[in-house]
Amino acid sequence: MPLGSAVHAEVDSQWSWFWWEEVSDGLYLIRERFFEPSKRANIWLLQGSQRDLVIDTGLGLMSLPRFLSSAGLIGTKPVMAVVTHIHFDHSGGLHHFDRAAVHRAEASALMRGDNFETATWLSDWDIKRRPQRSWRAKNYRVKAVQPARILDDGDIINLGNRQLTVLHMPGHSRGSICLHDKENRILFSGDVVYDGSMIDWLPSSNISDYIQTCKHLMTLVDNNLVIKVLPGHFDTFDAERLYSLASNYIANVGVCHKILSCAARCIASLALWFKNYSKRVDH
Repeated sequence: MPLGSAVHAEVDSQWSWFWWEEVSDGLYLIRERFFEPSKRANIWLLQGSQRDLVIDTGLGLMSLPRFLSSAGLIGTKPVMAVVTHIHFDHSGGLHHFDRAAVHRAEASALMRGDNFETATWLSDWDIKRRPQRSWRAKNYRVKAVQPARILDDGDIINLGNRQLTVLHMPGHSRGSICLHDKENRILFSGDVVYDGSMIDWLPSSNISDYIQTCKHLMTLVDNNLVIKVLPGHFDTFDAERLYSLASNYIANVGVCHKILSCAARCIASLALWFKNYSKRVDH
């Protein structure tokens, strides 16, 4: 996605790792420039009157808080980072923050630094420019984090002038959440839904949960509670597209889909086990 004239880059001694764009007053989109575009996650910064909120944190190969501070996007106010789920492309940078929040269902995996449940799978080809000359993807791991706050469905994250409601939306992963700005009818959707195929074949994915989540998303649209979706990947979209994505998923979840998803989950689980758990045995 072209970031336009509002895009800025961090001035770093080696290169500018992050891009940022002001989406609206107090709302910013940040991306990791050298991570494969089809895989990199959207990072959202929401500035509040009392505290600021970072939604998802990227890979963590460079310090996101340092960038935000050097770019003047955060200052003296408290900052909390919340992950919409703990997959590595969203949670890898969480250890750079002093205060972190995660849904209860994935808190223990985050505290263990469980690179199986974080679905950590990064290759040298995914990174277009190394953060350090000696860096290799085979050594990359999501670091264990002790969250300052454990989130449950219905919890409110209060930024002062803005409040976000935590919506537990499992399916993509057991602890996937959306954050709902009711006043502005904005949904930060993480990987629960983005403008692409929904992934329901990772180790902690669950099709039955995903169906219920999609029904919940459709209800939000039916009740006119969402007009804009800020997803975990790719471009933003409107309520009509949200309804279409959710309803299409439900319509297409037949026996064949479930069988293929189960097979893909087995393959993914074995591959992730070999890549991450076998390392522990070797060391």
